[in-house]
Amino acid sequence: MSAPSTTMTDNVEAAWRFFLFNWIVTGAMAVTLAIGLAATNFSIGLTGLLIAVGYIALYAGFAHANARSPARRDPQVMFVLGASAQIALTTAVLAPLTYVAAAMDLPMQDSTLLAIDRALGFDWVGYARFVNDHPELASWLNCGYRMIGWPVFAIPVVLAAKRCYQEIEEFTFAFGFALAVTTILSALVPAIGVYHQIGLDPASLTHIDPSAYLDQLRDLPPTRQGTLRHLELLGLGGIVTFPSFHAASAILYVWALWPVRWMRPVVLVINAAMLAATPLNGGHYFVDVIAGVGIAVLSIVAARRIGRLITRRMLEAALPGPVPAMVPAE
Repeated sequence: MSAPSTTMTDNVEAAWRFFLFNWIVTGAMAVTLAIGLAATNFSIGLTGLLIAVGYIALYAGFAHANARSPARRDPQVMFVLGASAQIALTTAVLAPLTYVAAAMDLPMQDSTLLAIDRALGFDWVGYARFVNDHPELASWLNCGYRMIGWPVFAIPVVLAAKRCYQEIEEFTFAFGFALAVTTILSALVPAIGVYHQIGLDPASLTHIDPSAYLDQLRDLPPTRQGTLRHLELLGLGGIVTFPSFHAASAILYVWALWPVRWMRPVVLVINAAMLAATPLNGGHYFVDVIAGVGIAVLSIVAARRIGRLITRRMLEAALPGPVPAMVPAE
């Protein structure tokens, strides 16, 4: 059997260091949620909390056990399971944090966001009417908007199959960073959505699915008023208008899966549909989408720079990896 190449070994070691760094980041998010809950009168349902904790602990436990076992060590297993655990923890922490952020009850900014849209020349009603008058297009956009969930956990699997371990950790960081920035900005620029601001009943758009907007319309006012303080973790989708995390996700997914050439056309079509659907299905202003795209770009730049920094410091110091010989002999 031949020893693994130095390049592959370095790639796995650098990815492992990034993986450990991501635990620090996600741990800091969890501490922030704990502080937020302690400082407010929010509570989280025990059943959903136990399910989330159990899922995260199971995946993280298997990832670390695999990494520490010389006999079973497999980078594909440990990075897929580990990244899935970190992404699950990130979403489990930041979804309720959007409610804590909304409870700050800062002045609503819908009029400002709509004014920016109009100043940029966007005709929201015209766009909505056009899509609604083309049922097949509306159905495709409805489907695209709902695609936000599957790539989050598919990306580690696809990238691990190509042995792009560093890219898995960069995506995990960028996803969490974008969601954290979105949560913070949603507190500073609270808004309920464009349907409410322009006085348009979403039910009049018979071919567009506005369920995400309606969920926000249901939860945001009582959260700001102080009457909604018990959160069921498995039922939360986040209550964010500005900026749009759907828009940020679309860009992040394209970036993460770009190394897989055969998936590029599929990824582009699906995520273009997600971007196009975001104003309609989520009741977002166009400026929400622009801001979401900007946050995604910022997150990608930050992730790539951290990845390069970790790799450079590892190579310059010539230190042994936290887990020696991560790549098994072939």
